[in-house]
Order: sequence, then C-alpha cells, then structure tokens
Amino acid sequence: MAKARRQEALRITLTRSPIGTPKSHRVWLRGLGLRRIRHTVVRPNTSQVQGLIHKLSYMITVEKVT
Repeated sequence: MAKARRQEALRITLTRSPIGTPKSHRVWLRGLGLRRIRHTVVRPNTSQVQGLIHKLSYMITVEKVT
C-alpha cells in the first residue's frame, strides 16, 4: 500500500494595496482569496498557486507552513 504524501502548504499575506494595479492582478488576488491588506490565507503548494505568487510577488509575502 502506498503512503499518502503530505502536501506542503503556503501562507500568503497581502502586504500592499491593489489600488492602481492592473485589473487582472486584482482578479488574481481574489482568486487566491485575498481581500484586504494584512489578510492571510493558506493555500496548497501547487504549480497554479506558484504561478499566481510569481505574478503578484510585489504585493504579497509567502511563508511555508510546517
């Protein structure tokens, strides 16, 4: 029987205001579940989430959850 792999999680926090950013960046923030400054969400470490993190890296901070 194969062991289930425990997937890493990422804690993502919005640190800058999305005011003045392109509309697509605001839509991506909503896709991550971030609504306001200092709002934190926990998301699985998948390639889709990493792509969003790469696009929004100038306005969010990311930490690994252990």
